[in-house]
Amino acid sequence: MNAHVEIRERLDDDTVAEVRRLVQAATDADGVRPLNEHVMLHLRYGGDPGAKTALLYESGVLSGFAHVDPTDEVEGPSGELVIDPAARRRGYGRMLLDAILIETGGRLRLWAHGDHPGAGRLASSSGFERVRSLWQMRRSLFAPFPAARVPEGVRITTFETGRDEKEWVALNARAFAHHPEQGAWTVDDVRRREREPWFDPAGFFLAFRDGTMTGFHWTKVHGDGGHGHEPIGEVYVVGVDPAEQGSGLGKALTLTGLAHLRSLGLSQVMLYVDEENRAAIRLYEGLGFSRWDVDVMYAPSR
Repeated sequence: MNAHVEIRERLDDDTVAEVRRLVQAATDADGVRPLNEHVMLHLRYGGDPGAKTALLYESGVLSGFAHVDPTDEVEGPSGELVIDPAARRRGYGRMLLDAILIETGGRLRLWAHGDHPGAGRLASSSGFERVRSLWQMRRSLFAPFPAARVPEGVRITTFETGRDEKEWVALNARAFAHHPEQGAWTVDDVRRREREPWFDPAGFFLAFRDGTMTGFHWTKVHGDGGHGHEPIGEVYVVGVDPAEQGSGLGKALTLTGLAHLRSLGLSQVMLYVDEENRAAIRLYEGLGFSRWDVDVMYAPSR
């Protein structure tokens, strides 16, 4: 096996282009993108301090890629990996996983998008177990849904670039205090997304009570560029201040965003929600969403 792994913190433009070609090949073969948005943004713009990449080369050709993100100091780093479909079943997945396990001292949580059976076999054979599931839910935008009922005293407006980033980051941290992957976002994380072609402040809704931001619904529209489907709306992230829990603001913001996405002529909308967040799943099921797919996180067996 003429293959080796290189660990790097930064990639040059040519290597990034190679990785993106590999990701596209895997997406075409599997019907699901193997790397999440955060990793793709890291590739394009650079990312978090301490993040590392592992590159697997076979006879000088890039055949595998892994990204390791520090993410959570308590739970440990998270990672994602992908093997070129043309180079699978040669032990390269295990080789790449072993390399990043060494880099993390064995503390690694590994995502598998779409619950790919090959990822499950690799995880099981490496002593990993399933520890978390993230549902993708969808619903038709042609089907009816109720109008938003905004709580008394709350005003909903849209995001203004250059004005709202700092206050939004503070609110996001409060809303997702127990979810470091989301709650740890910085102003730079927001600005990276503002540079993406899908970003549209007209679809980024903010709720204010007495001049203070108390909730938000950031919608997204993406097409088939790497996602494997026609243009579709997304409930990108919904959050409310803990003080607003139970007020109905989350539902009102969700419906406001759905109405916006429908006004764009889109036929479907999707979202991601943690399988353990039963309250959110009940809310979304009540709004006509149902489970479509699942992403799975694996971690070393204890």
